[in-house]
Amino acid sequence: MGMSPVLVACLGLSALLLIGDALLRRTVLSPLNGIPGPALARFTSLVLKWHEFNARRTAYVHGLHRRYGPVVRIAPNEVSFASAAAVKEIYCSGGSGYDKTEFYDLFKVYGKRTMFTTLNKEHHARKKRILADRYANTNVVRQPSLDGIAERAANFVKKCSQSVGGSLDLYVHLHSYAFDCVTHHLFHPYGTDSLQTEQDEAIMREVTFDDSLQNRLVGYYSPTLHKVLGKLLYWLAKPRQTPLADNFVLGTCSKTDAAPFTLLDRMQGPSSDLDQLDVAAECLDHMVAGIDTTGDALCFLMWELSQPRSLPHQARLRAELLANPGAAFDRLPFLDAVVLEGLRCFPPIPMSLPRHVPRGGRAIDGYAVPEGTVVSCQAYSVHRIDQAVFPKPEVFDPDRWLHPDGDAERKRLFFAFASGGRGCVGKHLALAEMKVLLRAVYTSFTTLPDPAMTAESMDMSDQLISSRPLGQACLLAFSPATSQPLSTD
Repeated sequence: MGMSPVLVACLGLSALLLIGDALLRRTVLSPLNGIPGPALARFTSLVLKWHEFNARRTAYVHGLHRRYGPVVRIAPNEVSFASAAAVKEIYCSGGSGYDKTEFYDLFKVYGKRTMFTTLNKEHHARKKRILADRYANTNVVRQPSLDGIAERAANFVKKCSQSVGGSLDLYVHLHSYAFDCVTHHLFHPYGTDSLQTEQDEAIMREVTFDDSLQNRLVGYYSPTLHKVLGKLLYWLAKPRQTPLADNFVLGTCSKTDAAPFTLLDRMQGPSSDLDQLDVAAECLDHMVAGIDTTGDALCFLMWELSQPRSLPHQARLRAELLANPGAAFDRLPFLDAVVLEGLRCFPPIPMSLPRHVPRGGRAIDGYAVPEGTVVSCQAYSVHRIDQAVFPKPEVFDPDRWLHPDGDAERKRLFFAFASGGRGCVGKHLALAEMKVLLRAVYTSFTTLPDPAMTAESMDMSDQLISSRPLGQACLLAFSPATSQPLSTD
């Protein structure tokens, strides 16, 4: 016997009341209503997701910050911040800040949680204790590690020499350089040589030219839709497929005689409780991150140094390098300033770094934010919104890092490697790779854009955990530094 019409009506009315009550609490009565932001953000996250899906989340959120200020509500339960106070509270309070959100599930490897994708900060701390010493600056600057970086920089310079009279695609070759450097640090003597061998270059290309972001976003936000669309989605948005990289990492992680300075040696040591698949997942995660972040950061920086407006900076950098041929790479003030300004202008990880507000809620930058709210900062905005700290934020100006006044404030707002206990563990390796390469290149060459390049092709394509150029190419012309002076015409 079916339900009576009256019972059906009562159940329907109850459901509508429950839905209405939830909407009322989420919109009209939400404690986030006092936070500035677009009206639609009170009701839906679809606008944010649309920009995310179209690789423009960072630009969209930054536009909201420019309109509404350093605190902006970007979705019904999500707030973005762009101040030093917020960075300190969200990412540094209690040492490691707030716990990560489930958004990081997008980046799990082989179904495993790596150090990057571990949500709980206590679990993260246990993983970090196993891995962090291999990324300590004292380990990076030791000869076995540093010699490997210098050797790969020399291989890159060979490519520059061979290109004289034509042009070199920096996007490809800088990612090869980053690939060879990170695999040296992870696996030596089993690292790659993609700057010189096509087989290894194919692995790099598989990772670097990946276009699976949209597919993964659909799978995260709507697993049911992802399953229903099936093969149709495959043609509209490719899934992540990296068989060459998988085979390389899984095969290499089966080796048991990696050099003592490598991450693989550390993870196979007696103090590690990781099984072989955990080790492989961690290594693949570090490898992919090491390729994209360093490769993208160097690509955008060298493109900027090659622009007519920045040729004086290029000439000044070369003068410092030639005047100090025996100085350590981390003892060159203008080189350091160039790298810091490059990372400020072109942060290699553009994505917001979302966290859950802990139980009991928190006060963040003057606003009471309830527990469970998703809060985040993105480096692109943190590096630009406070113009008292970074005047003319869109201008590439290495000199801003050489002024003693305001140094502490600039450092507090420098977010290229995130902050706190969950900041980028590989920052010392990345800085060494960048500085060693820039020194090797600009000691010997001048660089100018290839005439075929356009500014639009170098716009940022926001892949969340990487910020590659829209055209996925960056052609520069290399000339021996002694052949002719730089022209600013």
